[in-house]
Amino acid sequence: MAENTTFLRRVDGFFKKQGIIFSWNRIGIKAMGAMAQGLFASLLIGTIIGTIAAQFHIGKLNEIANFAKAGAGAAMAVAIGYALEAPAFVLYSLIAVGAAANGLGGAGGPLAVFFIALIAVFCGKLVSRLTPVDLIVTPAVTILAGVGAAFLLAPPIGKAAQAIGWAIMWATEQQPFVMGVIVSAIVGIVLTLPISSAALCAALGLVGLAGGAALAGCCAHMVGFAVASWRENKTGGLLAQGLGTSMLQVPNLMRKPVLWIPAVAASLVNGPLATVVFRLRMNGPPISSGMGTSGLVGPIGVLSGWKVPSQEALAQGAAALSPSAFDWLGLLLVSLVIPAAVALLVSELMRRGGLIKPGDLKIEC
Repeated sequence: MAENTTFLRRVDGFFKKQGIIFSWNRIGIKAMGAMAQGLFASLLIGTIIGTIAAQFHIGKLNEIANFAKAGAGAAMAVAIGYALEAPAFVLYSLIAVGAAANGLGGAGGPLAVFFIALIAVFCGKLVSRLTPVDLIVTPAVTILAGVGAAFLLAPPIGKAAQAIGWAIMWATEQQPFVMGVIVSAIVGIVLTLPISSAALCAALGLVGLAGGAALAGCCAHMVGFAVASWRENKTGGLLAQGLGTSMLQVPNLMRKPVLWIPAVAASLVNGPLATVVFRLRMNGPPISSGMGTSGLVGPIGVLSGWKVPSQEALAQGAAALSPSAFDWLGLLLVSLVIPAAVALLVSELMRRGGLIKPGDLKIEC
C-alpha cells in the first residue's frame, strides 16, 4: 500500500514538473474556449472576408480568404496548446497535428482537433526537455502521437459529431417549436457559462434551423443581460455584454442564480419565434451559430450564408438567395429586439418583486 502511494506521488510530482495538469478549468474551459478563438481567427474570419470578396468580385481577396480557412485545423490546435501552456516545440508541432485531425475529421473536424490536440500536448509534455536532443525528440513524439491519433480517432469522432449534429438539425426540422425552445435555451446557457458555445456549435456543425435556434439563444443571453443590467452598468456594460460576452455575469450568477431568469426567459421566447415564425436559418459557418451578437458575428454569419452558404449548409440543401424584407425583419427582431424586450420586461417585474435588488447585476468591465 505504501509503495503504491509513493509511486502515485512520484507520478504526480513528475506531471507537475512537466506542466501536465488535469482539471475541468484547463481542459473544459480554457482549452475549449481557445479552440473557438482559433477557429474564429481562421475559418470564421476567412468566411467573412470571402463573403466580401464574392459580393464585390475581388479575386485576390477570395484567395486570402481561402488561405485563412485552410489554416483552421492548425489554428485550433495551436490555440489549444497555447491555452494549456505547451512548451515551444510542442506548440509548433501542433500545426501538423491540427491539420491532420481537422482534415481526417470531416464535418466533425473541430471536435476531432480538440481531443487529438489534448493527446498530442500530453504526449509532447511527457518528453519535453528530458533529453539533450529535445529539438528532435519533442516534435517527433508530438507529431507522431498526434497524427497517429488523428488517423485512428478523427474519422469516428467526426462521424459521431456529424451524426449528433444531423440528429439535432433533423429534429429541429420535424419539431421546430419544441427544438427551438430546447436548442435556444441550452446553447444560450452554455454561452454564458465559461464554456464555449461557439466551439460546441462548430463541433456539431449546427446550421439550418437548429443553427438559427442556437443563434437566438445566444442573442437572448447577450442582449438580455445587457439590457436587464442597464441600471447598474450603463453604456459600458451594455456594450461589454451585448457585443462582448455575457460571461461577465458569471460571478453574479454564482452568487444568485435567480438572476438568470430574464435571459433564459428571453431565449425560451426567442428560439421558437426564430424557428417557427421567421424560419431563421444559419447558412453561414456553424461557429457563427454559437457567437450571438459578440462582434456581431452571429448576424454576419446569417448574412454571409445568404450569399455564400457554408459547406455544412450546402449539405443541408442551402443555396445562395436574395433575402426578403421579412428575412431582414426576422434577423433584426431575433438578434436584438425580442431579447431586449423580453429580458427587460421580466427583469423589471423581478425588481418590483424584490427578486433582483440594486447592484445584483453589477459587473466589472
